[in-house]
Amino acid sequence: MHLSGSITALATPFTASGEIDFPAWRRLLDRQIAGGTRGVVVAGSTGEAAALSDEEFSRLLRSAVEHIDGRMLVLAGTGQSNTAKTIAQTRLARDGGAGFALVVTPPYVRPTPAGLFAHYTAVAEEGGLPVVLYNVPGRTGCDLQPDTVAQLCTHANIVGLKEARGDEARWNALYPLGSADFALLSGDDPTFVRAMRGGAVGVISVASNTVPAAFAQLCRLVSAGKGDEAAALDARLAPLYDFLGIESNPIPLKALLQRLGIGEGLRLPLTTLSSAHGAAADAMATLCTRLESGLS
Repeated sequence: MHLSGSITALATPFTASGEIDFPAWRRLLDRQIAGGTRGVVVAGSTGEAAALSDEEFSRLLRSAVEHIDGRMLVLAGTGQSNTAKTIAQTRLARDGGAGFALVVTPPYVRPTPAGLFAHYTAVAEEGGLPVVLYNVPGRTGCDLQPDTVAQLCTHANIVGLKEARGDEARWNALYPLGSADFALLSGDDPTFVRAMRGGAVGVISVASNTVPAAFAQLCRLVSAGKGDEAAALDARLAPLYDFLGIESNPIPLKALLQRLGIGEGLRLPLTTLSSAHGAAADAMATLCTRLESGLS
């Protein structure tokens, strides 16, 4: 199975006492399978990876791999601020059954382009999994430039890029790098349809936690050249995109999932959605339910 289509960056459901809620986790996975999701990311930034112990990371990943049983691709978030730690986390993901490592640019340390090239090359050669690069400078303080991606994409074990910048100039520089061996994936929900129409092959999404069928349908429509239909469905999702940015991710997402019966709360320093946004969360939960029921 190749990297393409709708891939969900999964939230990690917690119980009221703060433990991983494995029954809710399996319900979330079932929701993705039923919606036609192509793949999932376990323990990425949306999954509050920084708040998980290594033991929890492994349990969460093994639970997903066993429950999915080959029905979706499984990526694991393994990026750390240090190369040796990233390699160790990638090996842990390999041992847990992941098919790919989603490796964010090292947060906070702000390496040079040469450092990023050396970092990703080392992880690709020593981590034991195919690597998907992940660029989200608004979170990490580090921007993986297209020139560096061009150097990395020829490595046999570097198989894709999740680009969370949505500006057209960035994507115009990236489109020529896509190939059968290197998948370009949008990491920005509001602009992913445009990116796919330009040459990206899919999306790694936050919103698809709540509307997996809608995202799977969007990817099918774009791939089939039905741009007008895709634009119409994408427009219906615009209020959801806006809501998910109302506070730091995954705070609004967790509020929606709780209203959909999946998990309770986050781990500090993340706190639950401000009460001022409660009515908006209720409205978005209703929107998600209506969209999914209309597409199922």
